[in-house]
Amino acid sequence: MDESEIDLRTRLNAETGKLVWPELERHFARGVVIRVDPALDLIDVAVAVAEDDKAKVEAWMQAGRVAHPSMEDARAWVERQPDFWAVVVAPWVLVQDVTE
Repeated sequence: MDESEIDLRTRLNAETGKLVWPELERHFARGVVIRVDPALDLIDVAVAVAEDDKAKVEAWMQAGRVAHPSMEDARAWVERQPDFWAVVVAPWVLVQDVTE
């Protein structure tokens, strides 16, 4: 890991915060939410997205571990009102459901 990646990881980690569904809903409506499997490290995914590491991101997407949430996901979130860890990697808002 080089110094620029450490700086990026540190910055993204500092920008990560908790959100609830009502705060995330408008981003979902804009189509910019990316769901990250809770088994993955949110910051690892954010770094890969920020650095445009297509190989990593595509592998996670093909495995269903990183994806745009479906309408069914949104309905479930409305019912459960979960908490999310979230980080913005413009234009995306990467989220992990922390209540799963």
